[in-house]
Amino acid sequence: MAITAATDVVLIISGNNISDHATKIEVPITAEALDTTTFGSTWHTRTGGLKDASLGVTFLNDFAAAALDSIMFPLVGTTVSFVARATSAATSTSNPAYTGSIFIAQWTPLSASVGQLNDVDVTFPTSGTVSRLTA
Repeated sequence: MAITAATDVVLIISGNNISDHATKIEVPITAEALDTTTFGSTWHTRTGGLKDASLGVTFLNDFAAAALDSIMFPLVGTTVSFVARATSAATSTSNPAYTGSIFIAQWTPLSASVGQLNDVDVTFPTSGTVSRLTA
């Protein structure tokens, strides 16, 4: 297994490669655990229910023309595509692309403290299937 430092992660939202503004990316994928325990059981049993995911990102905000804030601000309230990959290398079995749609429920253009970076933590819920592409 090749273990690497995350220095070349790719994040594309609504066709815009905004990797150069992200410092952290998470794509947690979950499934509901539905309880199937019946009378007489002494242990819980479960089956999988609906799956869900989100895209969590820490951004360093940028207000320059055609930069991060001008891309994200108009997307609030819309559902757009996303692609996340571990590196900028081509999608492959060793560099899968996680793709789907996210609902831009929020955008925080300002999150600053005196003398600190204007970094923004956001979590966008997915809408529909998240796919793992290897080709």
